Amino acid sequence: MTEPQSRRNRLASRIPLVRMVGGYERGFLQYDGVAGLVLATMLIPQGMAYAELTGLPAITGIYTTIAALIAYAIFGPNRRLVLGPDSSLAPVIAVIVLPLAAGDVMLAVTLASALSIITGIVCIAAGYLRFGVVTELMSKPIRIGYLNGIAVVVFISQLPKALGYSVEADTTLGTLIETLGNVTATIPASVYVSAGTVIVIVGLRMVSPIIPGVVVAAAGSILIVSWLNLTETGLQVVGDIPAGLAPLTFPSVELSVIPALFSGALAVALVSFADTGALSTATALKSGVRVDPNSEIKALGTANILSGMFQGFPTSGSSSRTAIAMAVGSQTQLTGLIAAGGVVLVMLLVPGVVAEMPSPTLAAIVITASFALFDWKATRWLFGARKSEFVMLLGAFLGVVLIGILQGIVVAVILSLANFLRKAIRPHSTELGKIDGIPGYHDRVRHPEAEPVPGVLIVRFDAPLFFANAPTFGRRLQEMLRTAGRPIHYVLLVGNAVTDIDTTGAEILGDVLDDLEGRTIGFAFAGLKGPVKDRLRAYGLYDRIGHAHFYPNTISAIAHYMRSVPDDEAPAN
Repeated sequence: MTEPQSRRNRLASRIPLVRMVGGYERGFLQYDGVAGLVLATMLIPQGMAYAELTGLPAITGIYTTIAALIAYAIFGPNRRLVLGPDSSLAPVIAVIVLPLAAGDVMLAVTLASALSIITGIVCIAAGYLRFGVVTELMSKPIRIGYLNGIAVVVFISQLPKALGYSVEADTTLGTLIETLGNVTATIPASVYVSAGTVIVIVGLRMVSPIIPGVVVAAAGSILIVSWLNLTETGLQVVGDIPAGLAPLTFPSVELSVIPALFSGALAVALVSFADTGALSTATALKSGVRVDPNSEIKALGTANILSGMFQGFPTSGSSSRTAIAMAVGSQTQLTGLIAAGGVVLVMLLVPGVVAEMPSPTLAAIVITASFALFDWKATRWLFGARKSEFVMLLGAFLGVVLIGILQGIVVAVILSLANFLRKAIRPHSTELGKIDGIPGYHDRVRHPEAEPVPGVLIVRFDAPLFFANAPTFGRRLQEMLRTAGRPIHYVLLVGNAVTDIDTTGAEILGDVLDDLEGRTIGFAFAGLKGPVKDRLRAYGLYDRIGHAHFYPNTISAIAHYMRSVPDDEAPAN
C-alpha cells in the first residue's frame, strides 16, 4: 500500500464523509438529491418554529439547521440520520437559557450558543470515554413518560401564540390557567391560521408520509395572510430577519454563568443523545448496518459545537426529518449536504419570504410535532402489559409537567435507577420440581403439578448475588427450608442466572453454608459459570463447597444424588 493510500484509509476511518465518498454509487445521487431538496423546503419553517419554542429569534433555528446538517454529514456514522432543532430538546434549552438572559434577546442567543458548544464538548468527551452507555439510564418506560410530558409542555406553551396573545406564567400549569383565563383576547385570524396549519399537516401526513405537509401549510399561510392582509387584524408575522448567514463567532459569556451552563449542558447531552441514540439504532437496523454509540455521540458533539459557533443552539436527531428523508429514498449523508445547500440558497436569495411567516403557523407546526411526540400506542400497551412500568412512565410524565423539565430529567433517571434496584433487591427465586413426561425441572409456582425431589430442595435464583439482594437470598432460602414440609438432606442451587457474586454475597453464602452444615444438609451448585467459580475460589468458598459439588446442570446433579443415597432411601425416578 502506498503512502497516499494509507493516508486516505486513515482519513476514511476517522471521517465518515471520506469513507462515504470513496464508496459512493452513482445510482444513489438521484435519491439523495430529491430527498435533500424535499428536506430543504421543510427545514426552514421547522427550524424557525423550534427556535421560537426555545424563546430565541426564529433565524437562529435556520443557523442551527445548516450547521447540524453539515457537521453530521462530515462526521456522522449513520448515513441516513438527519440532525437539527428538535421539539423534545427545545423546552430543555429554554428553561436553561431564558432565566439567565432575563429578557435580553441577544444575551439569550449568546447563552444558547455557549450552551451548544459546552454540550458539544461534553458529548465528545463522553464519546472518547466510552460513556455512550450512560444514556441507557433512561429505560423505555421512563423515556416514554418523559417525552409524553415534554409533548404536553410543548402543546400548552404554544397555545397562547396559536390563539394570538401571550402569557407571563413560568410553569406549565400556570400557562394553561392563564391561557384559559385570557381566552377573550383571542385573535380570530390567528386561530384560523393555526387551526388550518394543523389540519393541513395532519391531513397530508395521513395521506402520505412523503408529502411535506409543513411546507404546504407554511407556504399556504404566507399567501393567505398576504392576500387577505390579515396582519391588520392583529395577526403577527416573524418580521425582518438578517439576510445571509451568521458569521463564525465564539460566544463570550460571563464566568458567573458557566456553572449553570455546564450543568444544563449535562442535561441537554443526556436528552439529545438518548433521542439520537435510539433513532440512530432504529435506522441503522433498517439499513442493516451497525453504528457505534460512542462514535454517534462524538458526531453529535461536533454538530453542537459548529451550531454554537454560528449563533445556533443545541441540536439532536430528528425522527420526523429522518423519516421523511428515508421515505423519499435518502441513501447517504449527501442528502444532508444538499438540504443544507438549499437552505443557504433561500437565505441568500429570498430571505424576505421567510420574514412573512405567520407566528401562529410556527406555533401550529410545533403543536403538530407535540402530537407525534406523545406516544399513545406505547403508553396504552405498557398499561396493559406491565402496570409496574406504567407507574414509572406516569411518574416521569408528572415530574416533567408538574415539577419542571430539568427536574423531570432528574426524576426520570432516579425512577429508572429505583426500578432497577427494586428488581435487583428482590429478584425472582423459586423451587423446582419434576413433571412426569416432561424433561428437566420446572418452577413449582407456575406448575403446581410439579413434584419435589424427595430429600432435595432445588432452588433457582435468577440474578447476580450482590450486596442489595444477598440478604433476600438468605431469608428466602431459610423460608423454603422451613416450609418444605418434608425432610431436606440436600440443597441444590441452580446458578445459571447468577452471573456474579460480590463480597457481600459471598458473606451471606458463607452464613448459609454454616447453617446447612449445622443441620447436616448438603449443598451444591448446578450450572454456575466459570468466572463466578473463579470468584468463589478467591473468596475461599469453592474449596469449602468442594469441586465435586459443582455440576454442569440440574439433571446431572440430581442423578449423582440418586446414586449416592442408599437404595431404600433413593427417590423415585
